[in-house]
Amino acid sequence: YTAARRKMKPKGKATAINDGTIWTELGHLRTVMTWAHQRRLIPFAPVIERPQKPAPKDRWPTREECARLINAAQEHHVKLAIMLMLATAGGGGAILELTWDRVDFERGYINLRTTETGPRKGRAAVPMNEGIRSELLIAKRAALSDYVIEWSGKPIKRLRTGFNAAVKAAGLKQVTPHVLRHTAAVHLAAAGVSMERISQYLGHSSTSVTERVYARFAPEHLRPEAEILDFTKPLEAQT
Repeated sequence: YTAARRKMKPKGKATAINDGTIWTELGHLRTVMTWAHQRRLIPFAPVIERPQKPAPKDRWPTREECARLINAAQEHHVKLAIMLMLATAGGGGAILELTWDRVDFERGYINLRTTETGPRKGRAAVPMNEGIRSELLIAKRAALSDYVIEWSGKPIKRLRTGFNAAVKAAGLKQVTPHVLRHTAAVHLAAAGVSMERISQYLGHSSTSVTERVYARFAPEHLRPEAEILDFTKPLEAQT
């Protein structure tokens, strides 16, 4: 399966499917097999070999690049979607599914969950900052449907064309909606926000998930340990 997938090229892309995608797909298969075994639908869960998981990409736009991307969006719904991804750290799917009944202007928050109970993975209810509030108020006055991101009164399934055009016009590369979610989290970590609070903002199931991905962007919390390892100072000075 891995060998076959490595030879495939997704429609509209010049490069073949990478090992990260294959690793995720086979991970889903593992989950299904384990689920079936636990419910005695199959006698055992077979071993599913996966390629080595690629190292996480460290590509994330700077604040200046984010501003360029927002300004490069030619259509308002694309600009609003980009701003929402950055302001809420929400994924592309969560933003496209967002409806006006989950935008609370009075209390000042945006709820990315479609119901009271979920989906919770990767989605949260977060406060709106002044920048996104202003854009949402403009969009609300012109709204023709229940969806925040719409085109001619209809919800949008994909932002690919408009989003990629904005990325190109901004002079950026390798920026996707998921990269914007990652970017929001990195900027929070770099600003010294605790992993627990970032985890809540991202809608992660546990803080350990957040720490594994984003702790390296916030090394300042290890400052006391670094001072202990300063062997040029006498021990008394370190304490």
